[in-house]
Amino acid sequence: MKKVAIGVDIGGTNTAIGVVDKEGNVMVKTSISTPSHGDIDKYINDLAEAIKEQINSVRLLNEEIEILGIGIGAPNGNYYKGTIEHAPNLSFKGIVPFVQLLKEKFPSLENIALTNDANAAAIGEMIYGGAKGMKNFVMYTLGTGVGSGLVVDGNLVYGADGFAGECGHTMLVPDGRLCGCGAKGHLEAYCSAPGMKRTAFEIIARDNAIGSLLAKFSYEDLESKDIFDAAEKGDKVALEVFKKTGEWLGQGLADTVHHLSPEAIFLFGGPTAAGDYIFKPAKESMEKHLLPIFKNKIPIYPSKLKLGDAAIVGASALVWKEVDA
Repeated sequence: MKKVAIGVDIGGTNTAIGVVDKEGNVMVKTSISTPSHGDIDKYINDLAEAIKEQINSVRLLNEEIEILGIGIGAPNGNYYKGTIEHAPNLSFKGIVPFVQLLKEKFPSLENIALTNDANAAAIGEMIYGGAKGMKNFVMYTLGTGVGSGLVVDGNLVYGADGFAGECGHTMLVPDGRLCGCGAKGHLEAYCSAPGMKRTAFEIIARDNAIGSLLAKFSYEDLESKDIFDAAEKGDKVALEVFKKTGEWLGQGLADTVHHLSPEAIFLFGGPTAAGDYIFKPAKESMEKHLLPIFKNKIPIYPSKLKLGDAAIVGASALVWKEVDA
């Protein structure tokens, strides 16, 4: 009988659900809308039904499976309490006892665990990806925000309250750009996908670069992929966006190295698909800002998790971590 875990990734718009085997293969997957109405009871019912449908889909493939548990990645997910707390991009207000509510739908499952999405990605990298065999590493996720998961001595760092590891909210530029959290100058405001867009428009305005391939986009329409496409065509604005983003990111990574002395750093998310456009300046900047004792010791790798399935796989890895604990 094949042992499998359910992975659930809760995003601001959609919730992805999949059945994952021990090797990290997603057997079946689907998604439902993450509601904007804030009705948590209806959402839990919809989620439970979607999970059951995916389990039945696997069984229709003539697969004999044992469900070991459900792993959930969510913004502001508290591993200790199983709660989602004051998530800014979800409609559920306050503190939501998410694990407790889901256990009521699956009372026979012992292992239902929740953490934030970046922590889930780090566990996924450790179980299925490039960090296999590593006991000290860091995962940075670059997307709508900048998340991070910190692994020390083989364990994810949760801190006293379950929310440790918010490297995206370290101070980069004092009194700098307004971050989505309400503070100013955080790394996330510069190195996230929206941060890259802001950099592009700042450069266009600074240089009156109306001939740039990026000048035709509105702020709402521009995506990090468009910046990559323009860089590939030699667009000076796009190339400078990647250079600046990499430099800022490398500065933040250097701080993380000083705090943790990891074996390696992994980068995950849409902007990392740009390869050397961002990895090269990030590495150079990190080395520039490191203390001599750390120089040329810490590699920066792209995540080995498959981009399309990574969120589901990372969440499911929580279950294997619980089972093997």
